[in-house]
Amino acid sequence: MEWTPKTKLGKMVMSGEITSMSDALATKLPLREPEIVDVLLPDLKDEVIDVNMVQRMTDSGRRVKFAITVAVGNGDGFIGVGRAKGKEVGPAIRKAIDNAKLNIIEIKRGCGSWECGCGTPHSLPFMVVGRAGSVEVTFKPAPRGVSLAVGDVAKIILQLAGIKDAWGFARGHTKTTVNYALATFDALMKTSVLRITEEQEKRLKIMSGRVTVHFPEQDANIDQQREITGQEG
Repeated sequence: MEWTPKTKLGKMVMSGEITSMSDALATKLPLREPEIVDVLLPDLKDEVIDVNMVQRMTDSGRRVKFAITVAVGNGDGFIGVGRAKGKEVGPAIRKAIDNAKLNIIEIKRGCGSWECGCGTPHSLPFMVVGRAGSVEVTFKPAPRGVSLAVGDVAKIILQLAGIKDAWGFARGHTKTTVNYALATFDALMKTSVLRITEEQEKRLKIMSGRVTVHFPEQDANIDQQREITGQEG
């Protein structure tokens, strides 16, 4: 990728001094180049949350613009939401994706449900509440197998963030898709802002950022299949 970094953080990434998104966010330097995210998170996915047409009457006639809301995430601990406006849908979407990359955050995951105790970071570590406009969302940890018992907009963002199981409910005018998405993003941001003790981190199996999740029974099944394959061979 042809890219000439202009910021201090970009130059550190280009020189190889920073090799992960976690390290880049830990520097507290402003993230002003979307190419930094492209380099550190090459497996990033994007999803268009909302496309809204805005009309405005002027002396020269009616002008139409499109307001786009996009979410980006790697499905493993990193999520961002961005908005942009433009006269055409395509360029506006690309601009919204770049804005979402500049707003990317690192979230914490864990096994916070008292019904589970599997010890893998498949859900939220604790209950979080997010707000945007009139919308308020609440997400709670859920045991494995529940999946995402949340609204459609929240489900897209949680999946991109790497949350597998969660309970959730919302209040307010949830038909306003943009506020619903921003409230969900605000709730996930709370996981990285809230301070936790080392004892809580160990007890709830809280992990931050990219995590490779291994489920004990799945690993056992894989080992058993390998043994059977070896015997047949």
